Amino acid sequence: MKSKRTLSAMAAASLTAISLSVPAAAAAETPDAASYAPVRETAVRLGAQVSWDPEQHSVTVKKEDTTLVLTIGRSTGVLNGKTVPTGGTVRISGQQAMAPAAFLSAALGGTESAAGPSEAADNADLFLHALRAGDGVEAAKVMSPALQQALPVQTLNSLWKNYEGAYGQVSSVSGKQESDNTVHHNEVYTLQTAAVPLQITLRLNTGGLVDDLNIGPVSAGGYQPPAYDHPAAYSEREVKIGEGEWALPGTLTLPAGQGPFPAVVLVHGSGPNDRDTSIGGAKPFRDLAAGLAAKGIAVLRYDKVTFEHTFKIAANPKLTVKEETVDDALSAVKLLTQTPGIDPARVYVAGHSQGGYAMPLIIEADAGRNIAGTILLSGPSSSFIDVAVEQQAELVSRIKQLGQDPAPYEQQAAAWTQAAKLLDDPQYSVSHLPESFPIPPAYWWYDKKDYKPAELAKTQSGPMLILEGENDWQVPMHEFEQWKAALKDRTDVEYKSFPKVNHLLAEYDGLSTGSEYAQPSNVTPEIIDTIASWIGKQK
Repeated sequence: MKSKRTLSAMAAASLTAISLSVPAAAAAETPDAASYAPVRETAVRLGAQVSWDPEQHSVTVKKEDTTLVLTIGRSTGVLNGKTVPTGGTVRISGQQAMAPAAFLSAALGGTESAAGPSEAADNADLFLHALRAGDGVEAAKVMSPALQQALPVQTLNSLWKNYEGAYGQVSSVSGKQESDNTVHHNEVYTLQTAAVPLQITLRLNTGGLVDDLNIGPVSAGGYQPPAYDHPAAYSEREVKIGEGEWALPGTLTLPAGQGPFPAVVLVHGSGPNDRDTSIGGAKPFRDLAAGLAAKGIAVLRYDKVTFEHTFKIAANPKLTVKEETVDDALSAVKLLTQTPGIDPARVYVAGHSQGGYAMPLIIEADAGRNIAGTILLSGPSSSFIDVAVEQQAELVSRIKQLGQDPAPYEQQAAAWTQAAKLLDDPQYSVSHLPESFPIPPAYWWYDKKDYKPAELAKTQSGPMLILEGENDWQVPMHEFEQWKAALKDRTDVEYKSFPKVNHLLAEYDGLSTGSEYAQPSNVTPEIIDTIASWIGKQK
């Protein structure tokens, strides 16, 4: 089948029209940073509850019969009433309590004891060894039936070579860490290559079989929680979105107090995003959750299907926006309407970038009318290919303004223009796809080639808030103005734009080109204030 299967398996990296050209943060974590982990995030991933005592400067983590107390500045913790060494000093970094990752995982049941590895751990090691050796037959022996279908032996034989061709040969494997979410047991390995460190996450099902995997460069990260993140103002717990093969793990952030609270579902942009929409030094969905929860609004965010089920979903030759975005957003809404402490009549959906592009489709598919209102965060108003071409032209313009060499960007823009011409060719459709389309999978593009969000939104009703950053090159202000023009006859839509704000919803003093994404940033508090105020009026 030539290399089409492999390309299909990489489709999650291809569904990035709005996020293409974003420079990846290539620097590796320092060994010290890699050995530490944020206490709250790690605990939540492992299904534990977290509370902060500001007077004692301590964090209490509770999971079933386990209680762990960690105090800032100490190298010991109290585990079920007994003092135990943590393997390093608990500390504050960027307003987060940090502790040795291995200790946290072991104390909270994220790893096996020293008595020996579990079957799941054995299978993860066996799979990685076989994958690196190009032995698809052996790798398949520890894979789930669903992943075996998505990644046949022939593809497995060459998969690792494709990655090494891009990043260079792997010289070492280290830093294995384990954690559990509501869907998978995850085993993460750090691989040193000639170019950059890679991270491979193996996702194991309840039977201990490798059910999917995610591979990508290790980001230097450097994320710092915003000043408006007050851990005492909210609690978080792990939840599961949907059921069955495509179930997704998520985090429900609940304000302190009894409720019932209004709630917001956060819907990702393009690409295989985690629940925080982690990009470089930013985690905009985490910021939104903390900021809105502090204002009495619950937030549900979840790992995108292309992140949790990367290769399985990419193997679907007829993948559409419905499977990638719409279905899971509605499952999240349904979960909130059934969750104690949430006001089922005040469940809102906020879509970022592609999530905003899909919002009219989400509204159209909301048969039960469970959505009280919608929020678009840098959402395109025109067709996806049109905004992709527009963003490339905007990027070239900005590069020139900065006096930089535009040639590489012009070549990239020309490639997108050529793809747009092919997409507009009337001889091709979902039932007659071109043999070769430069941005696979072709079906995804042709399925919605005539869909324009603003045109569908014209026919709909319901409270809508449209927000845009004036420094956003990926969804330029022209798209924002098109929303206004298209919906001029609707009286239930509000608009606001923010000077300096880029596509990651953060203020940036320079001219945004995406290079700043590698630096730590946070969602501007004005966006959070605007959303909270708007929700407060929808009664």
